[in-house]
Amino acid sequence: MRKINLDDKFARFTERWSPKVVGEVNDCAVKLVKLEGEFVWHHHDTEDELFFVTKGRLTMKFREGEAVVGPGEFIIVPHGVEHLPVAEPGTEVMLIEPKDTLNTGNVRNERTVEHLQKI
Repeated sequence: MRKINLDDKFARFTERWSPKVVGEVNDCAVKLVKLEGEFVWHHHDTEDELFFVTKGRLTMKFREGEAVVGPGEFIIVPHGVEHLPVAEPGTEVMLIEPKDTLNTGNVRNERTVEHLQKI
């Protein structure tokens, strides 16, 4: 057993929109990701996603509205719900989702991360 210091882990990478695995809980991965700007509209057929904002501000857009998530807050996006993450510069997020969740869901493009790095 070991404890994880989020500030230390976030300091180990600079890439945006490229999740890093920092732990596992049952069949889920705990991932850290730095976000900035707009991502891509997508959904996940079978996976729910939890976005916990540790720094900055994340606007989660949905076809029928949006939710603004700040530090110390989280949002759960249910599977099948199309969403578009948009983040202020410097936003840092912890994700909890099934291990095999593809960051771009049903979309494959230049932002798709096929193989996650563990840090």
